[in-house]
Amino acid sequence: MPLMSRRRFGQTCASAALVAGLPRHAQSQNSPILRAGPGTVQLAPDTYPKTSIWGYDGTVPGPLLRARQGERMTQEFRNDLPQASTVHWHGIRIDNGMDGVTGMTQEAVEPGGAFLYDFALPDAGTYWYHPHNRTYEQMARGLYGALVVDEAKDAPVVDLDEVLLLDDWRLTDDAQVADGFGNMHDWSHGGRLGNWITVNGDGAWTRDVPRLSRLRLRLVNTANARIFALETRGFEGWVVALDGMPLEAPQPLATLTLVPGQRADLIVDVIADAGDEAFIVSNERDSGYVIAAFRVTPTDRAARLTPPAALPPNPVPVLGPLETAARAELRMEGGAMGELRGAMMNGQMTGIRDMAAQGKVWAFNGMADMADTPLLKATIGETVRIAMINDTAWPHGMHLHGHHFRQIAADGSLGPLRDTVLMNRGETVEIAFVADNPGDWLLHCHMLEHSAGGMMTWLRVI
Repeated sequence: MPLMSRRRFGQTCASAALVAGLPRHAQSQNSPILRAGPGTVQLAPDTYPKTSIWGYDGTVPGPLLRARQGERMTQEFRNDLPQASTVHWHGIRIDNGMDGVTGMTQEAVEPGGAFLYDFALPDAGTYWYHPHNRTYEQMARGLYGALVVDEAKDAPVVDLDEVLLLDDWRLTDDAQVADGFGNMHDWSHGGRLGNWITVNGDGAWTRDVPRLSRLRLRLVNTANARIFALETRGFEGWVVALDGMPLEAPQPLATLTLVPGQRADLIVDVIADAGDEAFIVSNERDSGYVIAAFRVTPTDRAARLTPPAALPPNPVPVLGPLETAARAELRMEGGAMGELRGAMMNGQMTGIRDMAAQGKVWAFNGMADMADTPLLKATIGETVRIAMINDTAWPHGMHLHGHHFRQIAADGSLGPLRDTVLMNRGETVEIAFVADNPGDWLLHCHMLEHSAGGMMTWLRVI
């Protein structure tokens, strides 16, 4: 398969016919049953055969689930896969028993089994769902979908609300998902990187939009390991939310980096000329590749729109005094070009060669894989600080379940609410959050091969 996507930035295609108008958002009717099973889809161009995938309802992505803030989501998960699986509702501040983490919040659902997920939706925003058992394989085969929670009131007025799930596939020459999910080179380096990028399961995603229309674009990085460095052309835009959480004020859109698991909500105005295209571009080394193209049609709109207002905030608790917050430190170790010689594993000190033979090449605080005791215990309502040190040669995307946090800058200022943060090699990042959600919560690298290779720990909130 050719590398990345169907064309480089700068190429254009023929203009589409005029469309009279656009829907506010893609309509979705939630089925009460979410079924994981095999399917076939046309991922690659039609000169290639269809790709065999695993998907929710047999599609990639799975069905768009949509509800309103304050409502409940009820889904009976049925497993028609040849492997056990679960559903994790990524980014939702959810009841612990509904979090979908195998061996922590529930047992995996065996083939032919079912599990009822039923939970409240406290926050508006862009979220998604995916398995949390053999995640590195099941997601690489296509098992993921979006969950959008619409604002209860004061939603922004836009002409189109579009969800764009970005994925990175490793395909063979006949467009099939490549095997080798336990490849130690992937696990010890940057993770499973692919050769074919899709948006909503399409390697040539396009949409017709009238000039000067206003769009809400909900971007989700569903890739195993690829970090997307994005920019737009032909739009004037603003970032209005990150990881589902509204920014206090919209920020002008320049470049945007999304590590696996992260999301960004954009509001953009189409300013490219009619007959041209507007683009979302993925920057790879010295090249830009179009991953989504918007073909611009004529409009009778007379003037540009004003910048958007901030989205209504979600009811996330305010941080308490940071000086008296509970503290923990998490040091990331291991991987290729690292200095890890061994770590505690299964209750005993294990050398790196023996670790690798068991598929473990990473460690947190000298511990490979899950520890018997939590990194930190907190009481309900307590403010918590965690300093994370990336003592490896690779970037990591650290994801916290059940909560959103703020990054503490060196000058003491606080970043926006997020549930996943990119940590580059040699970097130290400190996060703070209010531990208001009781239960045992996972903290792990969302580069899925890194997580499976040992980069997992957990917190207890009581």
